[in-house]
Amino acid sequence: MKIFILIFAVIFGLANAQTHRFIYEFKSKQNPKQAEFKKENMTLDINPDDVKFYNYHYVTIDSTNITKGQNSQLWDVSTPVVVRVKNSNTNSNYTLINDVFVFDTEDKINWKLEKETKKFENYTLQKATTTFGGRNWTAWFAKEINISEGPYKFRGLPGIIFQLYDDKNNFDFTLVKSFKLKTTYKTPFIENFYGQKPIKTTQKNIDMMLMNEYKDPYHETREEFKKNPNTTFSINGVDVKDISQFKKLTESRQRYIRENNNPIEIDKAIHYPENKK
Repeated sequence: MKIFILIFAVIFGLANAQTHRFIYEFKSKQNPKQAEFKKENMTLDINPDDVKFYNYHYVTIDSTNITKGQNSQLWDVSTPVVVRVKNSNTNSNYTLINDVFVFDTEDKINWKLEKETKKFENYTLQKATTTFGGRNWTAWFAKEINISEGPYKFRGLPGIIFQLYDDKNNFDFTLVKSFKLKTTYKTPFIENFYGQKPIKTTQKNIDMMLMNEYKDPYHETREEFKKNPNTTFSINGVDVKDISQFKKLTESRQRYIRENNNPIEIDKAIHYPENKK
């Protein structure tokens, strides 16, 4: 197990803190049929008024931008971005489909507290279980740390969540570090991505956009190729020299999307149709 570094001496002064940051190691399977995990560090920022969950890599890029006067930004579509008002179950979900969109969901989680406990470093963790997003989850939380928060949308337990995983071994969150920031941490990479504010929408519209993208993933590139047939376009390492190549490229991309269609909330997964032979 990784070295567990938690600076909880400052937790009990959280009311006076501006941002308390928890870092989780997030392991996920994009393709549930494969054995390998994708690993990322995720940030849970607990601020005076809100809670934010996002990829920690955004923090490192933001720090470089500040020190070097740059404006680089990144959006990893495979990791979630969630913001909620403190002590609320209403989550703002951010996603990138050409532009950044945001839509709200109500995500109350009903926990069952179990009697089972275990030691984790110097903390006694209690087990809790729930069904959320079409998956069965197990959480281990510490009553000693009276913060009713956790990774992604998981909150509402009488203590901070240290570990969280589903019963199909697709997702695993483990708390690895915690520290306090002196001021409230600003996240322009969420609220102002490359100078553009997120576009308010709905889950239904997002699903529609993703389905349209699936049906014709290289629409824009194909149209550009028609206008400039003598120009070589490269798609995923393939040099496109004839418009007929788009059929095979499209089928390959659609197969990839179907095989990697494994969201945390599987009950909201889009049902992509298979290609007709």
